[in-house]
Amino acid sequence: MTDPTLPTHPSARLQALGLALPALPQPGGNYVPYVISGTLLYLSGKGAPTREIKPGSTVPKVGAEVSIAQAQSYAREVALFHLATIEAALGDLARVNRFVKVIGLVNATPDFCDHPQVMNGYSDLMVAVFGTRGEHARSAMGAGSLPKGFAVEVEAIVEIG
Repeated sequence: MTDPTLPTHPSARLQALGLALPALPQPGGNYVPYVISGTLLYLSGKGAPTREIKPGSTVPKVGAEVSIAQAQSYAREVALFHLATIEAALGDLARVNRFVKVIGLVNATPDFCDHPQVMNGYSDLMVAVFGTRGEHARSAMGAGSLPKGFAVEVEAIVEIG
C-alpha cells in the first residue's frame, strides 16, 4: 500500500524513502539495457547481488545459504537498478504511466516454493515509488542457475507517456 504522506513525484518519493538510484553498469554482452517500442519500455533482465561468484566456488541458493529476507533485498536492489534505467531511458520517472508486467527468476533450491515472497521486494518498492501505477502483473519462477550466480533476476515491461 502506498503511503499517502509521501510526495507524488516518483523521484521525490525515492528521496523521502531515503533511497538513491545506483550508477548503471555497461551491458555485459551483446544487448541493450532497454528498448522503447511505441508506448512500451522493455527493461532487460537485471540480477543481484551485483558481486560475481568466483569460478569453481559454490553458488549460494535461495532456500539454503540465502534467506527469503536476503533475496527480497536483492529483488529490491534490482528494482533500484530498473528505476535508474527508466530514468536514463526517459529522463524523468514521472513519464511512467504504469508497470505492466514483471518477470522474476529466483536462483533457488529445488524444494523452494516461496518465489512470490522473494519478488515482493521488487513489487513493494515499485508500489511505494509509483503508487497504483507501480502495480503490475507478475510471474515469479525458480531457476536452477542464473548468470554470475545471481540470487534474483528481474525483467519488466512498463507503459510510458
